[in-house]
Amino acid sequence: MADELAEYAAQLCARLIRFDTSNFGGGSAHGERAAAEHVAALLDDAGIKPTVWERTPNRTNVLARISGRYAELPALLVQAHLDVVPADPVGWTVPPFAGEIRDGYVWGRGATDMKDMVATVLTVVREWARTGRRPVRDILLAFVADEEDVGADGARWLVAEHADLFTGCAAAISESGGFTHHVGDVRLYPVATAERGTAHLRVTAHGRAGHASRRNDDNPVTRLIAALRRITEHRWPVRLTPAVEAFLTQTAAALSADPDLSDVDATLARLGAARALAENTVRASVTPTMLHAGYKVNVIPATAQAHLDVRTLPGIEDDVLATIDDLLGPGVTREFVAHESPVQAPIASPWFTAMAEALRAEDPGAAVVPYCMGGGTDAKSFTTLGIDCYGFAPLWLPAGFDYRAMAHGVDERVPVEGLGFGVRVLDRFLSA
Repeated sequence: MADELAEYAAQLCARLIRFDTSNFGGGSAHGERAAAEHVAALLDDAGIKPTVWERTPNRTNVLARISGRYAELPALLVQAHLDVVPADPVGWTVPPFAGEIRDGYVWGRGATDMKDMVATVLTVVREWARTGRRPVRDILLAFVADEEDVGADGARWLVAEHADLFTGCAAAISESGGFTHHVGDVRLYPVATAERGTAHLRVTAHGRAGHASRRNDDNPVTRLIAALRRITEHRWPVRLTPAVEAFLTQTAAALSADPDLSDVDATLARLGAARALAENTVRASVTPTMLHAGYKVNVIPATAQAHLDVRTLPGIEDDVLATIDDLLGPGVTREFVAHESPVQAPIASPWFTAMAEALRAEDPGAAVVPYCMGGGTDAKSFTTLGIDCYGFAPLWLPAGFDYRAMAHGVDERVPVEGLGFGVRVLDRFLSA
């Protein structure tokens, strides 16, 4: 049965990959409708009535509620996105939207971000229908559009305009947690209980336009360069949030390392391959990513602009923005292009305990630890409804498999065996 579930999930994941749901940003996308219709048909086959929601034609969201045995219990939201980032086929071993199963892996764009979880969840639902089982509590399934941009046609819109759909949901699970992370002989399973906040800023340096051959001490280009240098040279201080502190102490214990929270960088160095899971979340970060100035080489423009990718931690966002203002200096202004606050869910909760138990039931040697995601997900939208959001999309991964390089990368793929593991863990967790 285990192999059958893995094979079904793999075939379904491959089929979903063959729907090109590329999201180019700025409202430009191939659209999720065909994939959403396929998902809706599978739910219907399992005896679950799906509903379809669209803000924009072809940008489709599918929701379905599975009734639990005890209606008085709070519901659990399982949310996954159907869109993917674009993929240039150059450099790929297989075409990114071919959805091939080869050498024990499902290959293609979205294999780990996150059509794998869509497939494992739907496999669990199919198995429940086949065996006549129901979960203990209501499970709300949300397969959404537009996560790879700003959620304007997906989670953000659903939360803003149709919040009633999520009434009764106390917690949610989604991507980027519950996967095997090998550190020597130790198998870590990080579960995301937090996410750094995201602030995308447009900064504009103002000055005096003029001929480039003449002295100009009010050149906005040089003013912007100086501001960006101050930004990039600034060393942001360590700020430990509950998720990061718990990760450091619990991971160090699992690795028999000696944590020293007064010297976090030294502690990170002792964690070996586990360092990558936390090194970007012990402090804020500000990264220049885009530059624009001028229209002719011999003309000094009146303005020069840059975009900054700012990542903040819970409780320090105001301090980070105030520091950025000081570093930008006079004559440089900033404005938000996008702004989403950090996410933080409790670690000491029955939800986290149940996730850990489900993982250890399949891998008795699992060391389950909380962690903070460096990036972001649709949890930033759903958490505004008071829902505790966790990253829990379980996968077994072999040693040496660079899972973190898969999402948005070349040759994205997921092991078939890992999908079977994910189905079994999710079945345990969602059933109970």
